[in-house]
Amino acid sequence: MNNSTTVSLRSLLRFQLTMVGAFVLVGAMIFALMPLVSPSMDLSPVQWFANLLSEKFLFFVIAGFVAQLIDGALGMAYGVTSTSLLLSVGVPPAVASASVHMAEVFTTAASGVSHWKFGNISRGLFMKLALPGAAGAAIGAYVLTSFDGAVIKPYVAAYLLVMGVIILFKTSGKSLVYREVKRVRSLALVGGFVDASGGGGWGPVVTSTLIGSGHQPRVTIGTINAVEFLVALTASGVFSLFVGLGEWQVVLGLIFGGVLAAPAGAYACRRIKPQTCMFLVGVLIVVLSLRTIILSF
Repeated sequence: MNNSTTVSLRSLLRFQLTMVGAFVLVGAMIFALMPLVSPSMDLSPVQWFANLLSEKFLFFVIAGFVAQLIDGALGMAYGVTSTSLLLSVGVPPAVASASVHMAEVFTTAASGVSHWKFGNISRGLFMKLALPGAAGAAIGAYVLTSFDGAVIKPYVAAYLLVMGVIILFKTSGKSLVYREVKRVRSLALVGGFVDASGGGGWGPVVTSTLIGSGHQPRVTIGTINAVEFLVALTASGVFSLFVGLGEWQVVLGLIFGGVLAAPAGAYACRRIKPQTCMFLVGVLIVVLSLRTIILSF
């Protein structure tokens, strides 16, 4: 192992420990304030804490870790991965959706900071995506309260399938040509709306379109992960008014696993070659899109 790699790994480990330490501090504050947040809670503080050490909680931690590792490295699929894992162990769909959105506020913050730490963020692209993405999320979350977001999922999946094929086609070339993508703000508005109204899609819609159009994969993934914090925060705020904040055991498990994986995902994004990154993104988009289309029928 060369010296530069050793330094990078040491930096990753130090930063990862810092992120976990910050989470433990925030978790301790939440635990201390829990009686105020939920005064009618039947469990005593000792029983509540014991639940966090259960095998079920460990599964939520693993689910959050796997979902964030994929999302941090490839810029998409946190919602799809985590929700699928939660549903597989019997978590009700409404609880899973609310919990995932709440957890994303913390995991996307950790992921955004991690990508900034490893130099994966474009300030100019961030500014273009931030406000339209948040606005789209607010509109989508509000619409979902009176409209079934599942209706638009097949159409979004069909669009993503085409983008995935385009990305895979581009990886067959010998070189990648990067160019500025137009109408980024409109894309962010649509991506935010689809994410909130369809239960996920910010990464697949925005990442796949930008990379498919020739934007640099590493910077695109890092910046989109950073902007996703604002998208998740906005959507979670609107959802909390109508659906609630989800189940705390699920939320905290997802947060802990996601915060733990965020630096590793950002590091992996930086180390993976652009051509390889594009291929992995393309495969992931095609698989997830086909899965959504099949389930829709």
